[in-house]
Amino acid sequence: MYFSLNQITAPRTGFVEFLELAKRVGCTGVELRNDLGRPLFDGMDPADAGGIARDLGLRIVALNHLYAFNSWPPEQSPNAESLLDAAVACGAEAVSFTPRNDGIGCANGERQANLRIAIKAILPLLKQVGITGLIEPLGFMTSSLRSKAEAVAIIDTLDAKDHLKLAHNTFHHFLDGDADLFPDHTALVQISGVVNETLTRSDMRDEHRVLVDDRDQLGTVDQIAALVAGGYRGPVSFECFAPEVQDSATIEADLKRSIEFIASRLRSMAA
Repeated sequence: MYFSLNQITAPRTGFVEFLELAKRVGCTGVELRNDLGRPLFDGMDPADAGGIARDLGLRIVALNHLYAFNSWPPEQSPNAESLLDAAVACGAEAVSFTPRNDGIGCANGERQANLRIAIKAILPLLKQVGITGLIEPLGFMTSSLRSKAEAVAIIDTLDAKDHLKLAHNTFHHFLDGDADLFPDHTALVQISGVVNETLTRSDMRDEHRVLVDDRDQLGTVDQIAALVAGGYRGPVSFECFAPEVQDSATIEADLKRSIEFIASRLRSMAA
């Protein structure tokens, strides 16, 4: 495994400055986002953006994301194609797909049917460009895809494992309460912690997601250790939405401290 940095953790940092931040804290990968209220790569040509990342020794592990991918109207196809074109041009290794999260399409039977339709539509696009698709179940009760097991079952039924993997999000895994990890289906692990002990599981929201330290309530390090024990060797990416992280004047030191905490804890668990 190696550390990566999701752009949402420092969303007001310019594109090149963000890459330099990731490099300075010891990350070897980055996740770039299209939902920051400004153009992907800050409007830079994707090929040029990818070149800057590579010159800094950084892998673009994913472009994040196509929202509501499992609600597949005809207009989703050009959205997916545009994201995949950008991924190819910048040299990204994957694109991320997140489910609808507004309480619609959550019924049993409906969920599975919608997911199957979406995967069957996405597969030819992924095969054409040779990019991995990452499905990220969301653990919120309003999510139309909460279960990794449900996603894996359909991926396997459609023989799509070579092209579609899971993004395991430690926050959403905790919310869903799913015991299964599926390391052999996983190509990205997104991490954050929740340290507010007064929150129940159902109260937790994105704004509570901070950097991982010894106060974490999610068992994030345990999740990472279990995935690694199961054979996972990919990126572990910081995805923190909490304003106190995003607006921190000491974000570089904060990230280094969290990386050292996680690495130290994993070393002690493996000893």
